[in-house]
Amino acid sequence: MTMMKRTEWFAVRRELSLRGKWMLGIGSFLVPLLVWCVLSTAFTTPPASHDGYWLHQSLWHSIQIIFWGFVISSAIGVPIGIVCGTYSAIARLQEPFFEFFRYLPAPAFGALMVAILGIYDAPKISIIVIGTFFQQVLIIANTTRKLEYGLFEAAMTLGTKKFKLLTHVVIPGILPDLYRDQRILLGWAWTYLIVAELVGTSSGITWYITQQARYEHFDNVYAAIMMIGIIGLGTDLVLAFAGRKLFPWDRTLKA
Repeated sequence: MTMMKRTEWFAVRRELSLRGKWMLGIGSFLVPLLVWCVLSTAFTTPPASHDGYWLHQSLWHSIQIIFWGFVISSAIGVPIGIVCGTYSAIARLQEPFFEFFRYLPAPAFGALMVAILGIYDAPKISIIVIGTFFQQVLIIANTTRKLEYGLFEAAMTLGTKKFKLLTHVVIPGILPDLYRDQRILLGWAWTYLIVAELVGTSSGITWYITQQARYEHFDNVYAAIMMIGIIGLGTDLVLAFAGRKLFPWDRTLKA
């Protein structure tokens, strides 16, 4: 029996049991974490300079940059995307410009953002906003267009007005897909973090990595990079779990 179970792990293209999936999934993170624990003392190593930051302080600062950048981007981008996906005239007026602007590299606006917003966290947040906003509008507009047109016809036949058409038909209809889009876009926001933190004052996890590399504390550099991945993945897993609870009828969120 034991030998049979062992051979099942190496069966070609055989579906694993739920327990096996969990064990292997957890193991994929435990192995590098164990290596990191052996090599790194990042959480106990004091800053190399008197004005430096601990790893947990740098991580917290970077998380705040991501949070505010993504919140601002979503607060503006989600409504515009929904409206563009609902009304063709508005989409034609807005989307050609967004299609053009999304190809411009967000880091190129770093010097301009510092000149306008100063040298502290505002230009960093603005890079996150620029990097995600235009993509967000286009993706959400495309998601909105996938909503079945029969729902619009039924609502308009019943006398639903234009504003209520958005709040009572469009938004409830696309909510599970909109939630999934935001999860993906949040991952994009994390990819802009390193370049965003190179703008303005030196702070956050990027500054920590640079300082540790300068003093050749490479084990701490690896630890910091891994922590970015762990926090990003952990956030996504929490959002995925919340999505399954919020939208139990939507099968695509169960993946």
